[in-house]
Amino acid sequence: MRLKNIEMMDIVIVGKGPAGLSCAITARMRGLEALIIAPPKTTSWLAKTEQIDNYPGLPKTSGADLLAAFEAQAREMGVTQREGLVRQILPTDNGFMLLVESDVIETKTIVLAMGAARPQLLPGEEELVGMGVSYCATCDGMLYRGKRLGVLSASEEGAEETLFLVKLAESLDYFSLKKHETNVLPVTVKVIGEQPQSLRREAGSIVVTTKTGEHSYDGVFIFRNAVSLGMLLPDLATEGSFIPVDRGMRTNVPGVFAAGDCTGKPLQVAKAVGEGNVAAISAAEYLAAH
Repeated sequence: MRLKNIEMMDIVIVGKGPAGLSCAITARMRGLEALIIAPPKTTSWLAKTEQIDNYPGLPKTSGADLLAAFEAQAREMGVTQREGLVRQILPTDNGFMLLVESDVIETKTIVLAMGAARPQLLPGEEELVGMGVSYCATCDGMLYRGKRLGVLSASEEGAEETLFLVKLAESLDYFSLKKHETNVLPVTVKVIGEQPQSLRREAGSIVVTTKTGEHSYDGVFIFRNAVSLGMLLPDLATEGSFIPVDRGMRTNVPGVFAAGDCTGKPLQVAKAVGEGNVAAISAAEYLAAH
Protein backbone atom coordinates (compact mmCIF):
# COMPACT_ATOMS: atom_id res chain seq x y z
CA MET A 1 0.00 0.00 0.00
CA ARG A 2 1.32 3.43 -0.91
CA LEU A 3 1.85 5.65 2.10
CA LYS A 4 0.27 9.08 1.92
CA ASN A 5 2.32 12.18 2.72
CA ILE A 6 1.26 15.63 3.81
CA GLU A 7 3.10 18.95 3.67
CA MET A 8 6.28 19.33 5.71
CA MET A 9 5.40 20.87 9.09
CA ASP A 10 7.50 23.23 11.18
CA ILE A 11 6.52 21.44 14.37
CA VAL A 12 4.57 18.29 15.17
CA ILE A 13 3.28 17.87 18.71
CA VAL A 14 2.55 14.33 19.88
CA GLY A 15 -0.28 14.59 22.41
CA LYS A 16 -3.10 17.06 23.03
CA GLY A 17 -3.11 17.55 26.77
CA PRO A 18 -2.24 20.87 28.47
CA ALA A 19 1.42 20.67 27.41
CA GLY A 20 0.65 19.87 23.79
CA LEU A 21 -2.05 22.51 23.41
CA SER A 22 0.06 25.17 25.16
CA CYS A 23 2.95 24.30 22.85
CA ALA A 24 0.73 24.57 19.78
CA ILE A 25 -0.65 27.97 20.82
CA THR A 26 2.83 29.41 21.37
CA ALA A 27 4.08 27.85 18.12
CA ARG A 28 1.33 29.61 16.19
CA MET A 29 2.17 32.90 17.93
CA ARG A 30 5.71 32.41 16.63
CA GLY A 31 4.35 31.91 13.09
CA LEU A 32 5.05 28.18 12.93
CA GLU A 33 2.90 25.62 11.10
CA ALA A 34 1.88 23.35 13.96
CA LEU A 35 0.23 19.92 13.87
CA ILE A 36 -1.08 18.04 16.91
CA ILE A 37 -1.32 14.25 16.64
CA ALA A 38 -3.16 12.17 19.25
CA PRO A 39 -5.10 8.90 19.28
CA PRO A 40 -8.90 9.12 19.03
CA LYS A 41 -11.21 8.26 21.90
CA THR A 42 -8.68 8.85 24.67
CA THR A 43 -9.79 10.23 28.02
CA SER A 44 -7.03 11.61 30.22
CA TRP A 45 -7.05 11.86 34.00
CA LEU A 46 -7.43 15.62 33.62
CA ALA A 47 -10.62 15.25 31.55
CA LYS A 48 -12.09 13.16 34.37
CA THR A 49 -11.18 15.68 37.11
CA GLU A 50 -14.32 17.36 38.44
CA GLN A 51 -12.62 20.37 40.06
CA ILE A 52 -9.20 22.03 39.82
CA ASP A 53 -8.32 24.62 42.46
CA ASN A 54 -4.65 25.37 41.78
CA TYR A 55 -4.66 26.66 38.19
CA PRO A 56 -4.07 30.43 38.37
CA GLY A 57 -7.00 32.60 37.34
CA LEU A 58 -9.47 29.75 36.91
CA PRO A 59 -10.40 28.43 40.36
CA LYS A 60 -12.93 25.61 40.74
CA THR A 61 -12.94 24.75 37.07
CA SER A 62 -13.31 21.20 35.79
CA GLY A 63 -10.58 19.45 33.87
CA ALA A 64 -12.88 18.95 30.89
CA ASP A 65 -13.72 22.66 30.74
CA LEU A 66 -10.07 23.63 31.00
CA LEU A 67 -9.07 21.30 28.17
CA ALA A 68 -11.98 22.53 26.04
CA ALA A 69 -10.80 26.13 26.50
CA PHE A 70 -7.23 25.22 25.56
CA GLU A 71 -8.39 23.34 22.48
CA ALA A 72 -10.76 26.09 21.33
CA GLN A 73 -7.96 28.66 21.53
CA ALA A 74 -5.58 26.42 19.60
CA ARG A 75 -8.19 25.82 16.92
CA GLU A 76 -8.91 29.53 16.56
CA MET A 77 -5.20 30.17 16.07
CA GLY A 78 -5.01 27.73 13.17
CA VAL A 79 -3.49 24.69 14.84
CA THR A 80 -4.11 21.56 12.77
CA GLN A 81 -5.10 18.31 14.50
CA ARG A 82 -4.85 14.76 13.22
CA GLU A 83 -6.21 11.67 14.96
CA GLY A 84 -3.95 8.64 15.03
CA LEU A 85 -1.25 6.81 16.92
CA VAL A 86 2.35 7.77 16.19
CA ARG A 87 3.97 4.37 15.80
CA GLN A 88 7.54 5.42 15.02
CA ILE A 89 9.72 8.49 14.53
CA LEU A 90 12.70 8.38 12.16
CA PRO A 91 15.34 11.08 11.57
CA THR A 92 15.71 12.36 7.98
CA ASP A 93 18.04 14.81 6.24
CA ASN A 94 15.50 17.63 6.68
CA GLY A 95 14.10 16.73 10.10
CA PHE A 96 11.91 13.78 11.01
CA MET A 97 9.43 11.35 9.53
CA LEU A 98 6.53 10.13 11.66
CA LEU A 99 4.61 6.97 10.88
CA VAL A 100 0.99 7.67 11.87
CA GLU A 101 -1.23 4.67 11.19
CA SER A 102 -0.58 4.17 7.43
CA ASP A 103 0.50 7.77 6.70
CA VAL A 104 3.93 9.40 6.68
CA ILE A 105 4.17 12.92 8.10
CA GLU A 106 7.33 15.01 7.80
CA THR A 107 8.35 17.75 10.20
CA LYS A 108 11.35 19.88 11.05
CA THR A 109 10.91 19.60 14.84
CA ILE A 110 8.96 17.42 17.27
CA VAL A 111 7.56 17.99 20.75
CA LEU A 112 6.67 14.87 22.75
CA ALA A 113 3.75 15.70 25.05
CA MET A 114 1.88 12.42 25.39
CA GLY A 115 1.61 12.29 29.17
CA ALA A 116 3.04 9.81 31.65
CA ALA A 117 1.13 6.67 30.64
CA ARG A 118 3.24 3.91 29.10
CA PRO A 119 2.11 0.58 27.66
CA GLN A 120 2.89 -2.55 29.64
CA LEU A 121 4.92 -4.69 27.25
CA LEU A 122 4.74 -8.46 27.29
CA PRO A 123 7.92 -10.33 28.28
CA GLY A 124 9.90 -10.97 25.12
CA GLU A 125 7.99 -8.40 23.06
CA GLU A 126 10.59 -5.66 22.73
CA GLU A 127 13.32 -8.07 21.63
CA LEU A 128 11.16 -9.38 18.78
CA VAL A 129 10.16 -6.06 17.18
CA GLY A 130 11.07 -6.30 13.50
CA MET A 131 11.74 -10.03 13.90
CA GLY A 132 8.18 -11.25 13.60
CA VAL A 133 6.43 -8.71 15.82
CA SER A 134 4.87 -5.61 14.25
CA TYR A 135 2.54 -2.76 15.23
CA CYS A 136 1.25 -1.63 11.83
CA ALA A 137 -0.97 -3.78 9.60
CA THR A 138 -0.79 -1.59 6.49
CA CYS A 139 2.98 -1.14 6.84
CA ASP A 140 4.08 -4.74 7.36
CA GLY A 141 1.05 -6.84 6.48
CA MET A 142 2.21 -7.51 2.92
CA LEU A 143 5.27 -9.28 4.31
CA TYR A 144 2.99 -11.98 5.70
CA ARG A 145 0.84 -12.81 2.70
CA GLY A 146 -0.31 -16.42 2.97
CA LYS A 147 1.14 -16.78 6.47
CA ARG A 148 -0.25 -17.77 9.87
CA LEU A 149 -0.84 -14.62 11.92
CA GLY A 150 -1.71 -13.82 15.50
CA VAL A 151 -3.18 -10.47 16.54
CA LEU A 152 -2.98 -9.14 20.10
CA SER A 153 -5.34 -6.18 20.44
CA ALA A 154 -6.34 -3.88 23.29
CA SER A 155 -9.23 -2.06 21.58
CA GLU A 156 -11.97 -2.07 18.96
CA GLU A 157 -9.68 0.04 16.75
CA GLY A 158 -7.28 -2.91 16.74
CA ALA A 159 -10.11 -5.19 15.64
CA GLU A 160 -10.82 -2.85 12.73
CA GLU A 161 -7.15 -2.74 11.74
CA THR A 162 -7.15 -6.54 11.76
CA LEU A 163 -9.54 -6.52 8.80
CA PHE A 164 -6.63 -5.52 6.53
CA LEU A 165 -4.67 -8.58 7.66
CA VAL A 166 -7.60 -10.94 7.11
CA LYS A 167 -7.30 -10.38 3.34
CA LEU A 168 -3.64 -11.44 3.41
CA ALA A 169 -3.28 -14.21 5.98
CA GLU A 170 -3.69 -17.93 5.46
CA SER A 171 -5.15 -18.04 8.97
CA LEU A 172 -5.57 -15.48 11.74
CA ASP A 173 -6.10 -15.84 15.49
CA TYR A 174 -7.25 -12.88 17.58
CA PHE A 175 -6.40 -12.31 21.26
CA SER A 176 -7.90 -9.53 23.41
CA LEU A 177 -5.32 -7.82 25.63
CA LYS A 178 -8.26 -5.91 27.18
CA LYS A 179 -11.97 -6.63 26.96
CA HIS A 180 -13.59 -5.01 23.91
CA GLU A 181 -16.11 -5.70 21.16
CA THR A 182 -14.95 -7.95 18.32
CA ASN A 183 -18.19 -8.03 16.29
CA VAL A 184 -16.43 -6.42 13.32
CA LEU A 185 -14.28 -9.52 12.80
CA PRO A 186 -15.38 -12.02 10.11
CA VAL A 187 -16.14 -15.64 10.98
CA THR A 188 -12.85 -16.74 9.42
CA VAL A 189 -10.99 -15.13 12.34
CA LYS A 190 -10.58 -17.39 15.34
CA VAL A 191 -11.05 -15.41 18.56
CA ILE A 192 -8.90 -17.00 21.27
CA GLY A 193 -10.32 -16.52 24.75
CA GLU A 194 -6.93 -16.72 26.44
CA GLN A 195 -4.82 -13.90 27.89
CA PRO A 196 -1.33 -13.60 26.33
CA GLN A 197 1.46 -13.79 28.91
CA SER A 198 4.68 -13.65 26.89
CA LEU A 199 6.28 -13.95 23.45
CA ARG A 200 9.31 -15.87 22.27
CA ARG A 201 10.91 -16.94 19.00
CA GLU A 202 11.29 -20.66 18.41
CA ALA A 203 12.18 -22.56 15.23
CA GLY A 204 11.51 -19.49 13.06
CA SER A 205 8.07 -18.84 14.55
CA ILE A 206 6.67 -16.46 17.17
CA VAL A 207 5.15 -18.33 20.11
CA VAL A 208 2.38 -16.67 22.11
CA THR A 209 2.21 -18.16 25.58
CA THR A 210 -1.02 -17.93 27.59
CA LYS A 211 -1.99 -19.29 31.00
CA THR A 212 -3.43 -22.38 29.38
CA GLY A 213 -1.24 -23.09 26.37
CA GLU A 214 0.98 -21.94 23.51
CA HIS A 215 0.19 -20.78 19.97
CA SER A 216 2.72 -20.55 17.13
CA TYR A 217 2.61 -18.03 14.24
CA ASP A 218 4.70 -16.75 11.35
CA GLY A 219 4.04 -13.20 12.58
CA VAL A 220 2.32 -11.38 15.43
CA PHE A 221 0.71 -7.93 15.23
CA ILE A 222 0.10 -5.97 18.43
CA PHE A 223 -2.40 -3.10 18.52
CA ARG A 224 -2.49 -0.73 21.51
CA ASN A 225 -3.29 2.96 21.99
CA ALA A 226 0.29 3.74 23.03
CA VAL A 227 3.85 2.90 21.99
CA SER A 228 6.82 2.51 24.34
CA LEU A 229 9.43 5.27 24.19
CA GLY A 230 12.18 2.85 23.17
CA MET A 231 10.24 1.78 20.10
CA LEU A 232 8.87 5.23 19.29
CA LEU A 233 12.30 6.86 18.94
CA PRO A 234 15.13 4.38 19.63
CA ASP A 235 17.86 7.01 20.20
CA LEU A 236 15.82 8.92 22.78
CA ALA A 237 17.33 8.90 26.27
CA THR A 238 14.91 7.97 29.07
CA GLU A 239 14.95 7.69 32.83
CA GLY A 240 12.48 4.97 33.70
CA SER A 241 9.18 5.99 32.09
CA PHE A 242 10.17 9.67 31.82
CA ILE A 243 12.15 11.74 29.30
CA PRO A 244 15.01 13.85 30.73
CA VAL A 245 15.15 17.42 29.35
CA ASP A 246 17.13 20.60 29.99
CA ARG A 247 15.58 23.95 30.91
CA GLY A 248 14.71 24.52 27.26
CA MET A 249 12.77 21.22 27.14
CA ARG A 250 15.42 19.80 24.80
CA THR A 251 15.93 16.03 24.75
CA ASN A 252 19.22 14.36 23.83
CA VAL A 253 18.03 14.20 20.18
CA PRO A 254 18.53 17.55 18.38
CA GLY A 255 15.21 18.91 17.13
CA VAL A 256 13.18 16.79 19.56
CA PHE A 257 11.67 18.42 22.65
CA ALA A 258 9.44 17.11 25.43
CA ALA A 259 6.93 18.74 27.78
CA GLY A 260 4.37 17.87 30.41
CA ASP A 261 3.90 14.71 32.42
CA CYS A 262 6.24 12.71 30.16
CA THR A 263 9.19 14.72 31.55
CA GLY A 264 8.47 13.70 35.15
CA LYS A 265 6.98 15.04 38.36
CA PRO A 266 5.22 17.12 39.49
CA LEU A 267 2.29 16.00 37.36
CA GLN A 268 0.47 19.33 37.45
CA VAL A 269 -1.45 21.27 34.80
CA ALA A 270 0.42 24.53 35.44
CA LYS A 271 3.78 22.80 35.05
CA ALA A 272 2.64 21.14 31.81
CA VAL A 273 1.36 24.41 30.33
CA GLY A 274 4.63 26.19 31.17
CA GLU A 275 6.77 23.42 29.72
CA GLY A 276 4.72 23.37 26.53
CA ASN A 277 5.28 27.11 26.16
CA VAL A 278 9.04 26.75 26.67
CA ALA A 279 9.24 23.81 24.25
CA ALA A 280 7.62 25.85 21.49
CA ILE A 281 10.00 28.77 22.08
CA SER A 282 13.00 26.42 21.98
CA ALA A 283 11.71 24.77 18.81
CA ALA A 284 11.35 28.19 17.18
CA GLU A 285 14.90 29.07 18.16
CA TYR A 286 16.14 25.73 16.79
CA LEU A 287 14.41 26.38 13.46
CA ALA A 288 15.86 29.88 13.24
CA ALA A 289 19.36 28.52 13.86
CA HIS A 290 19.04 25.72 11.33
